[in-house]
Amino acid sequence: MSSIAMLINGEPTQARAGATFTRANPLDGQVATTAPAASPEDAIAAVEAAAAAFPGWSRTSPGERRALLLKAAQALEARAADFTQAMAAETGSSAIWAGFNVHLAADMLVEAAAITTQIDGQVIPSNVPGSLAMGVRQPAGVVLGIAPWNAPVILGVRAVALPLACGNTVVFKGSELCPATHGLIIQALQEAGLPKGVVNFVTNAPADAGAVVEAMIAHPAVRRVNFTGSTHVGRIIAQRCAAHLKPSVLELGGKAPLLVLDDADLDAAVNGAAFGAFANSGQICMSTERIVVDAKVADAFVAKLAAKAKALPLGDPRKGPVVLGSVVDMKTVERVNELIDDALAKGAALVCGGKAENTLMPATLLDHVTPAMRIYREETFAPVKAIVRVEGEEAAIACANDNEFGLSSAVFTRDMARGWRVAQRIEAGICHVNGPTVHDEAQMPFGGVKASGWGRFGGRAGIDAFTELRWVTLQTADRHYPF
Repeated sequence: MSSIAMLINGEPTQARAGATFTRANPLDGQVATTAPAASPEDAIAAVEAAAAAFPGWSRTSPGERRALLLKAAQALEARAADFTQAMAAETGSSAIWAGFNVHLAADMLVEAAAITTQIDGQVIPSNVPGSLAMGVRQPAGVVLGIAPWNAPVILGVRAVALPLACGNTVVFKGSELCPATHGLIIQALQEAGLPKGVVNFVTNAPADAGAVVEAMIAHPAVRRVNFTGSTHVGRIIAQRCAAHLKPSVLELGGKAPLLVLDDADLDAAVNGAAFGAFANSGQICMSTERIVVDAKVADAFVAKLAAKAKALPLGDPRKGPVVLGSVVDMKTVERVNELIDDALAKGAALVCGGKAENTLMPATLLDHVTPAMRIYREETFAPVKAIVRVEGEEAAIACANDNEFGLSSAVFTRDMARGWRVAQRIEAGICHVNGPTVHDEAQMPFGGVKASGWGRFGGRAGIDAFTELRWVTLQTADRHYPF
């Protein structure tokens, strides 16, 4: 068990009156972490610390910010073993997934460091003689970053890295399900030498989340809200931001389709589908949720995928290497078991796996899934996947788009031109031709459409999200006025 502190104005801080909450391991129920249960007043103190630090941090040179972010990347990687242990204890994640998280998160900090010298503007021709007109990008102010538990290092770092690179200060609200994991990110940033108040860290008990987040969104100093999580909560965040006229970046749920066309390389498609479907036990926003297969190749594809799925190691990640560790809680197990029952009752065929009795859920494939079944539309966020058989390319595209979500997607075909055409017609923010739906790179414009959110993280798109674009003019000659 670990006990952690919040960070407010550079100081380890407990909640008022010493209030705490605990996070238990999903496999055995043992307490993994005790963390401060912040009140709205604690959260406001964190925002005010960030606001006080903003004037100084926003004036630091790109080189200063770059050097600190590079140091943070090194400090983060040095804690890889700590992250692996914390993730296994708090969320049941495998060492493979923890290692990937740390690697990509460190790369995000390196990429953010590089971005510091790419925050530029433009000179815009003016109709006024002697007017030098410019579009100038400047730091926005305090950014509230809210990250989830499922890819905790990646998404925790994404909540803070680019906003810091752009000259903003940050309040990071850690997840109630992995407070120690998120706290390790803050420790790495502190080891890098960030000034007091530039990054602040708040944890809260689950029951207090609404009040704590509302207090921070309502604070005048918060100028951007950066949220990754469920579509249900994202809608609430969007409503709160709208009430206070605060811009937000939202990366929400997904139901990623992977299309296997009739000319696909089946071995490549199987490898991509298995990785996309079962990495982190399917608990990734980009996870392959619907495997849409042309009927001409479906029998062969399903047989190959089932053989691979059955061979994936499942077990307690604290006891040795596995691919499939624990899902996050028994609520997930109960919900997904209901989806399996519903699909089987309506004619789906169980290819492998099946219902679970604990949070160690096996890789499960349901074939002949139809729109009448709940699993056709509902996000499982678990290693239970639907296979939908279709007749031809047009039916595959229609199936891919027959969903409220639109984050990631994939198409497998040997014809690159065909893959490009199909990718253009899929309603998703991301599409990979002959690659898995689970793919992230720090420099890419990551984000979704429809119920998967709005705005983009990463690269120049991230600069747009976390800076203000201002019109500034310099009048270099006498100006004529009509009166």
